[in-house]
Amino acid sequence: MTTWRGSLFKALLAAVGGLMVAGSAAAQAAAGAAGPLVTTDWLEANLKNPKIRIVEVSVNPGVFEKGHIPGAVNFSWHQDLNDRVRRDIVSKEGFEKLLSSAGVAPDSTVVIYGDTNNWFAAWAAWVFDVYNVNNVKLLDGGRKKWEAENRPLDTRVSTLQPTAYKVTAVNTQLRAGLVDAVAVANGKLDARLVDIRSPDEYSGKVVAPQGFTELAVRAGHIPGAVNVPWSRAVNADGTFKSVPELKALYASVGIDGSKPVITYCRIGERSSHTWFALKKLLAYDVRNYDGSWTEYGNSVGVPVNNPSGTVWTGS
Repeated sequence: MTTWRGSLFKALLAAVGGLMVAGSAAAQAAAGAAGPLVTTDWLEANLKNPKIRIVEVSVNPGVFEKGHIPGAVNFSWHQDLNDRVRRDIVSKEGFEKLLSSAGVAPDSTVVIYGDTNNWFAAWAAWVFDVYNVNNVKLLDGGRKKWEAENRPLDTRVSTLQPTAYKVTAVNTQLRAGLVDAVAVANGKLDARLVDIRSPDEYSGKVVAPQGFTELAVRAGHIPGAVNVPWSRAVNADGTFKSVPELKALYASVGIDGSKPVITYCRIGERSSHTWFALKKLLAYDVRNYDGSWTEYGNSVGVPVNNPSGTVWTGS
């Protein structure tokens, strides 16, 4: 009897100890994901956490299939996160269906990552924020850093238990439109415009980076916009620069959080990256203009600043 009681006591101690360890691990996991970014170390340590949902949003075809972070699901930025009929982000109903298929629940922590320095992953983070999803994180450094560190990749399709996710609110204040951009250009809206494209795009020397087909009739930039290329916000490994570095970078062109900010690029993906830096890391009042230059540069009757002197594309 004494032996039986002793064994039971040891078993109870082991069970309690296991719960304490599990609770400690959960607490550490929560603490490590307190901000808008997670590190590659943190994500690898939490790959088997049932509360974590990992989403890859890349632009280059086939990269997910060649190998992705274990447990990740693949969202296509132009098929899943955009409306297939209108030029618009995915509808609320489509977004609910998408997150339900990925097993996202209200208490999930969603970690998003992608290629090309997280351009389209940041776009996804912006869409998630528009639809008021809680606990959304960006993997700092994205695929670039994960692969450079030789961390695990998987080619298997993840099987996740579907949920019935429902959007609780839609935050339209995170999105700017053509009317807002024109109002700033005409001095009727007191906000700052940040053009995050390359200096050649900003000046009108080129209408788009080499190899890209989404073009505008006019080249140049929105009058009053300052130019801070998105790449100046990141380190060599693709991770974001520190908060003091980011504050100094944007303050050097007059962006200090004292006025609302609108970011734009060519189609809205690179500007989402800068939106994330300004909104999530610096806590400024920022909207992303996802129509960007392909809308503005093709619009009739809007003012354009073109230091290069071109009037029409290629002339």
